[in-house]
Amino acid sequence: MNLVIDIGNSFSKVGVFDKNILIKYKEFKIFSVHDIKTFFSYTKITNSIISNVSNPDKKVFDFLNMNSNLVLFDSQLKLPFKNKYYSLETIGNDRIALVSQASNLYPNKNVLIIDLGSCITYDFLNEKNEYLGGGISPGLNMKLKALNDQTAKLPLVKKTKIEYLIGKSTECSILSGVVNGTRGEINFIIEEYKKRYKKIVIILTGGDSKFLFNHIKNGILAEPKFLLSGLNFLIDLNKKE
Repeated sequence: MNLVIDIGNSFSKVGVFDKNILIKYKEFKIFSVHDIKTFFSYTKITNSIISNVSNPDKKVFDFLNMNSNLVLFDSQLKLPFKNKYYSLETIGNDRIALVSQASNLYPNKNVLIIDLGSCITYDFLNEKNEYLGGGISPGLNMKLKALNDQTAKLPLVKKTKIEYLIGKSTECSILSGVVNGTRGEINFIIEEYKKRYKKIVIILTGGDSKFLFNHIKNGILAEPKFLLSGLNFLIDLNKKE
């Protein structure tokens, strides 16, 4: 069995895979080595991997290293794609996992992966299986929080689905600017990629993908565990026989 862990900015997501099948999944707001031990009591874990964008608990690493074959995101990691990014060592583990899964599912195709989470990341894999890079911008909640944090009087507004353009109150104006602006950003980026690459698959994933999906053109809503599946794929590429 493979144990995959995605430590994000808001939540930690943990899954157990039996080959390519996700058999157990759980989300944690606060994540510790105690939580990991419950997965080991559930089934026999042979291999593990951690993707982290925050600072993980060292005890988690130590436990996994002692009790499983821990696949590390280091210079020895075998990747399923050719890297053309200038500084792969600075790129988030989550982005590497997403591109790996895109390479696995869409061989010989141009693929743009848009991950809609705390940040919005754009990652492009071309039909030659070359990872060229992409872009990063603030996500919905980050934009809403920034307006409140960096101004004197603007309130913190909860993310809400809207269909209007013109906001008739301060709260509605913030939502119009943030939600419609984000929709416009994503659709603009997609159109620019489509101008350069005529045949392209657009993958939408991340926590806000369902929230924004109906207003994004030409996007394919990925399976909810797309990133975890990418981590599982990396284990299979790198595990010790």
